[in-house]
Amino acid sequence: MFKDLTKQELDDRMARFCSAMDDTCPDWDTAFIFSNINQYYLTGTMQDGMLIIKKDRKASYFVRRSYERAMNESPLNCLYNMGSYRDAVQVVGADCGNTYIETEVVTLGIMERLKKYFNVEKIKSLDSVILSVRAVKTPYELNWTEKSGKQHHDLLQNIVPSMLREGMSELDFCAELFEKALKLGHHGVSRFSMFQTETIIGQIGFGESSIYPTCFNGPGGAYGMSAAVPIIGSRVRKLKKGDLVFVDVGYGNNGYHTDKTQVYMFGAQPSNEMIKTHRACIEIENRLAELLKPGAIPAEIYNLVMSELDDAFMQNFMGFGNRQVKFLGHGVGLHIDELPVIANGFNTSLIENMVIALEPKKGLANVGMVGVEDTYIVTPDGGRCITGGGSDIIVV
Repeated sequence: MFKDLTKQELDDRMARFCSAMDDTCPDWDTAFIFSNINQYYLTGTMQDGMLIIKKDRKASYFVRRSYERAMNESPLNCLYNMGSYRDAVQVVGADCGNTYIETEVVTLGIMERLKKYFNVEKIKSLDSVILSVRAVKTPYELNWTEKSGKQHHDLLQNIVPSMLREGMSELDFCAELFEKALKLGHHGVSRFSMFQTETIIGQIGFGESSIYPTCFNGPGGAYGMSAAVPIIGSRVRKLKKGDLVFVDVGYGNNGYHTDKTQVYMFGAQPSNEMIKTHRACIEIENRLAELLKPGAIPAEIYNLVMSELDDAFMQNFMGFGNRQVKFLGHGVGLHIDELPVIANGFNTSLIENMVIALEPKKGLANVGMVGVEDTYIVTPDGGRCITGGGSDIIVV
């Protein structure tokens, strides 16, 4: 293994996190980081460990397993082998004062162990702080994100059409798509921060499957494999001529994701309704993209674009039936679902080098989901697309 991230990169991230804590949570004394992704973001390695950060900027990373691997991967000089929390107490002391943790991640069991070994006063959440810091990508992060976007575009535009064949099941297609993605360079996992969200590569559906109800918080749907595994693809739904094929998949390179959707028409020409609706979604994506500028407010972007749509188009827009989602885009990075979100309630200004996926989509009864999704970088000139841009329905 090797040290991919430089100490300077990690020091800069740590400094931005501590400054954000000072600004947002001025009473903080100690921050505990337990989640794999946030550990990786701040240390350059992903272990069974615990990162403790003090207000004076002193960080200490305690690793149960694998300490050896952590030493190989992280350029930091604050790593300690940990058998139990007692080892951490001996290094940083027991007094933690006002303690901030990842409340969306830390279990009650972890919290009880913390209180057993450390003296904490108030316990508060640091989730929004670390997410806001991660939302603005560094040049290192943009480099990997753009590599992901280029390969992602290649996969959906140039490789998928040759894969579709009559009689293949959704599961066949998912398995072959995953293999193709891995061989192209995909890092093999699609990570979500939302609680209990699972996926292998994304949402894939033939015809009406793509508007079937699902708990996943997105416009599309999927039959999945079963009630116990409502993801991947159906073993029994086979591809036939005249099917719309909906492919909404994440793609990642060295940890950094992009998000993209492409729709295909198999063995027939799309109807006028399909073409018209799909192209309207492309126009909405383009409209959203031109608004992705530093200083813009996500909620205002959302309300402006939604106000420009007529009532007829709004039916089954961003979902099907009563399953419409309340956003038009979302941040992307080490997770596919990050800040910011183009939706009501998100009133913090966009910052240059945020990465956002825009996904206007609309369900068509008895047909499936049409629409697009692409990943953009916020720039002073508007969103710069890194996944190829909205494409017409590809006829196979």
